[in-house]
Amino acid sequence: MKVAVVILNYNGAEHLRHFLPSVVQNTVAADVVVADNGSTDESLQLLESEFASVRIVALERNYGFAEGYNRALAQLGEYDCFVLLNSDVMTPEGWLEPLVATLVSHSSIAAVGPKILSYKEPDKFEYAGASGGFIDYLGYPFCRGRILSTLEQDRGQYDNMREVFWVSGAAFCVRRSAFEELGGFCGDFFAHMEEIDLCWRMHLKGWRVMVQPQSAVYHLGGGTLAASSPRKRYLNHRNNLAMLYRCASPLQRLVVAVVRPFLDLAAALGYALKGDKEGARAVFRAWRDFIGWHKRLSAERRQIRKNAAPQCRYIYKGSIILRYIFGKKNCENIL
Repeated sequence: MKVAVVILNYNGAEHLRHFLPSVVQNTVAADVVVADNGSTDESLQLLESEFASVRIVALERNYGFAEGYNRALAQLGEYDCFVLLNSDVMTPEGWLEPLVATLVSHSSIAAVGPKILSYKEPDKFEYAGASGGFIDYLGYPFCRGRILSTLEQDRGQYDNMREVFWVSGAAFCVRRSAFEELGGFCGDFFAHMEEIDLCWRMHLKGWRVMVQPQSAVYHLGGGTLAASSPRKRYLNHRNNLAMLYRCASPLQRLVVAVVRPFLDLAAALGYALKGDKEGARAVFRAWRDFIGWHKRLSAERRQIRKNAAPQCRYIYKGSIILRYIFGKKNCENIL
């Protein structure tokens, strides 16, 4: 396979300066590409002066994570495989080869992700992906190594390669043919949930998604939007609802339609009671805009669900929140 490691950057000169050297040094079997999303800082000058071996794809403006990658990868048609990598990820020696080997060995696999550990606390899993992700029946994502905000210590308990529901966009190795077949990420999402939506569509078209913990990377996290950012909460809520509407089975969609309004109202009230009025408004704005997308989402749903494979068995049939409340705060033996 001809492989490109593609880092999407927007005003991330400091991250590039700190993390890109590890990628260049430890990526010997692939080309390193930085796709710049219309940065206004010194990113391009830094790349040209300090990283001569790195290929630059310059986009004219900030298209967000989803559409930014769609446009950048469309210019890289000579590659068979892409590894999408956040700009705040440190890659150790030997990180890439197990990912590519997994795709080469199994033609049914569309995407594979590494184990993602915390850059600040390397013995712990990192929030955005850990060691492979799942989703519960109400649409809440969780991972082997992370449920809600609880992060487990990495004791090797999730070191087996296995099929999962999704792998993180922070380090996302994808077969180009599968990415193109499915139309890439949903550009309307801008950022957040786009990789889970794509993985769901992969499952529905008969592809497989794997985690390969023989590869491990270290992710700083929160490099673009802090977890408490109202913008981040808005995007997560809106895109999660849109993803469920687009991809879920009729029964799951019915359950979500009945239960989720109450849960999201409770979340908004919880933010308000904590004095986070912007967080509460973000939830209501997400529902407003999700409803405004209804006509478009209905058309997308018909296309996605047409000739779809049986519903993926890696959707947890219960509620991860209830499981967490009753004390089961890890992912061992859940699916």
